[in-house]
Amino acid sequence: MRCFLALFILLNVISSCAQDSNDHNKELMEVKQASSTNLIVNSDAIFKDRWDQLPQPQFWKIIMRMSPDSILVNTASSRKILYKVAAKDWYSITEAKKEYIKDSIKLANGINREEKLNFTTGKNDFYKFNEVYPSISKGVEAFYSNGVDPWYAQSILLIESPGQLKKSNVGAYGAFQLMPSVARRYGLIVNENKDEREDFYKSAIAASKLIQHSCIPSAKRILNNYKISYSETDLWFRLFVLHVYHAGAGNIEAVMAKLTPQNGGQDLIKKMWQTTAGQFGNSSQNYSQLALAAHLILHDMIYKDCDEIFDCVPK
Repeated sequence: MRCFLALFILLNVISSCAQDSNDHNKELMEVKQASSTNLIVNSDAIFKDRWDQLPQPQFWKIIMRMSPDSILVNTASSRKILYKVAAKDWYSITEAKKEYIKDSIKLANGINREEKLNFTTGKNDFYKFNEVYPSISKGVEAFYSNGVDPWYAQSILLIESPGQLKKSNVGAYGAFQLMPSVARRYGLIVNENKDEREDFYKSAIAASKLIQHSCIPSAKRILNNYKISYSETDLWFRLFVLHVYHAGAGNIEAVMAKLTPQNGGQDLIKKMWQTTAGQFGNSSQNYSQLALAAHLILHDMIYKDCDEIFDCVPK
């Protein structure tokens, strides 16, 4: 009886994995242009569940394409855009003058004085989508070949260090911004003489292993603790996993303890955007917002510039 039960569970696990794989296949498409063919994960889920209508990804979509010489004045809670100002003008005035302007903006727009206003600079000097685009297909294929949802590869490449090899102030490096300890854990050499995080494919495989063996299991464990049901291909679950990738499981546990949610879905992610706990602060709140915005920008690029698009299942 025990053997039969174990076999039944194993078959269900295999069936579930096969279904997830099939779902991933359905999202893949080949994009043909004059000189290249690229494998991309489509953005249908964003539109299906109306994530594209939320003000946060729409706000970041503008910021990611806007020059750093401009600033958008926006409400911290909803990312409602109030004004656009020149960066040179804003940075040239005193802190006292800035506070006076903030109060005046709140008064003119009927905003509660306790509401925080953000002055967010354009970031198209960092988000270089045209430069990262050629690498997306390689990342998607690397994750797929390793049996990991390629949506994560596309998301990370779009927002972590797009088209660049920059080292963060905490030591993360490479296309997938892996920390040294994480890179070593998944087989990469990182020392004074050699840093294999520079190797795109090795870095991609290490990142896929991190997602597969740490981030997804941690996300499941946290959600299971609150008896929240999920599917691995749900967009909200993927965004939840991205938060684990960026902030670490401990900080996500702190957020969940503060929220004590009863349900998952879009509502949970939106609540996380408004919650601080542990080291889960502003940059952590923004992380999945940036992912959504980046996917929307990629979608616009593809449907504007492509010659042909069709569904594809990699060999």
